[in-house]
Amino acid sequence: MHQVFADTILVGARVITMNPRQPSAEAVAIRGGRIIAVGDATTLMELRGPGTRVDDLHGACITPGLIDAHMHPIQGIELAVGIDFGGVRDPEVFLAMLRAEADRVADGASGGWVRGWNVDYDVFSTLPMTAAAIDEATSPAPAFLMCFDGHTALANTEALRRSGITGARSFGDTSEIVVDERGVPTGCLREDSAFDLVLRTAPEYTRDETLERVRGILGGLSASGITGGCIMDGNPGTLDLLDELDGAASAADAGPAASDAQAAVSGLPVRIVSAMAHNPGYDEERTERYLAQRDRRGARWRGGLVKLFNDGVIDTGTGWLYEPDTHGDGNASFWADPDEFERVVARYAAAGFQIATHAIGDRAIGTTIDAYLKAGVHSRRGAPHRIEHLELLADRDLARLAQYGITASVQPLHMQWRKADGSDFWAERLGPERAALGWRVRDMIDAGAPVALGSDWPVAQTDARIGLAWARLRREPGNPDAPVFEPDQVLTPYEALQGYTVWAAQAQGDHDLGVIAPGYRADLVVWEDSPLDVSADDLLNLPVRTTIVDGQPLYAASAA
Repeated sequence: MHQVFADTILVGARVITMNPRQPSAEAVAIRGGRIIAVGDATTLMELRGPGTRVDDLHGACITPGLIDAHMHPIQGIELAVGIDFGGVRDPEVFLAMLRAEADRVADGASGGWVRGWNVDYDVFSTLPMTAAAIDEATSPAPAFLMCFDGHTALANTEALRRSGITGARSFGDTSEIVVDERGVPTGCLREDSAFDLVLRTAPEYTRDETLERVRGILGGLSASGITGGCIMDGNPGTLDLLDELDGAASAADAGPAASDAQAAVSGLPVRIVSAMAHNPGYDEERTERYLAQRDRRGARWRGGLVKLFNDGVIDTGTGWLYEPDTHGDGNASFWADPDEFERVVARYAAAGFQIATHAIGDRAIGTTIDAYLKAGVHSRRGAPHRIEHLELLADRDLARLAQYGITASVQPLHMQWRKADGSDFWAERLGPERAALGWRVRDMIDAGAPVALGSDWPVAQTDARIGLAWARLRREPGNPDAPVFEPDQVLTPYEALQGYTVWAAQAQGDHDLGVIAPGYRADLVVWEDSPLDVSADDLLNLPVRTTIVDGQPLYAASAA
């Protein structure tokens, strides 16, 4: 009988498999991008052949590669432009940074536009969120600033003028050009149908610049152990871009599944599942074009996922709630016609797509579950439909998530914008009783609901170690004096790791990722120490030695 030898054998390690049948091991054997054996070094060395590479890891720890269950690496490069205002809450500091940027672009840099992102709503606790408030600091240049959550933008007077925005407009969703009592635009733009009017006027990246920036963002993920991610936006052009980055034949050329050999030569440094976003008002022609993309795939990416919105964000009153917020807002679906949402869910479900829906408020979550139950809760591939964010979850809907196996895709690190006294925009709109029900990840797990964890970059940091730490602490990592939000909702180290590995893989419908076991893809992380043993505060500084995709090291700390 022909002896099968391994390409690579990793020995001398503590292997955390995430496989309950074999929770730990000391060696892993890989062949053709797949794991062929897991166990003790002596046994696995029987798979050593003349061409086998044996790596002694000298006590390092191996886990499955991490999967960021919700991110925007392509859309993000359009929004994360200019000044990163992360951590800036003082209005004077904010305005000073704008003045400096206006001086820099005066000679034509950045196309002459003042751009910024990651703006904290807290800046506008005292400073009005208006064009007039930033005009002095930015004029005569046009300015466009994006808040951290990607749902609200602020444009100055010159940017409004260039975009032809002179008053309120009606959209097919709840996007809004905010106007004053005279009907004059204030500069505040809520949701993408409104702020896209300005973005279309601003300078755009060339195709080559876009490819370079996306390649850089995806390539940087592996430094914190990420080997895969789920892109939660897009269109057929996004899939074209992934195909180009992948550098391997798509399904149209290569058949229904890309081979392991193809995957080994992919130009993508991480494995991607990419959604396409279907928004209110899309006509039949566009819908048919989207439906036709279902089976597109390459060596390290695939489609088959559609992304919908059912509300906005609580912070600005566009989250959909069972009861109005303290400002009387929160009464509307993202869709001008909520029945259209159900029809779209049914259409894509019938076509075999997995569906992911942005639902932050409790009513948005509940009506999304209603739509899924009418359409069927599993896609053609057997993957459960998903709900993204779930910041405020009612008990009745928590029980239904578990009962029907609908995945809750949650980002605990989004709590970093909360304040201990509840004066942040999110908590102030909910009031203390409802704010205490935020990000109920422990309750979801205990109820038996499927859970996956992610970052939502550029909303929050891509470093998965930060996400793991927030899931375990529910406070700022590295700052023991920081407030802990709902301490009864903290996760164990193992649960947090499950959320970024096996659970995130299952949320995508991938049953050969997220576990170290024979037959699974060899997407692995080699850590200096075990992420289960290192304290959550120290996790941010836990070195990643090597990140491996398809059995190939794509990141090594010594070469970083």
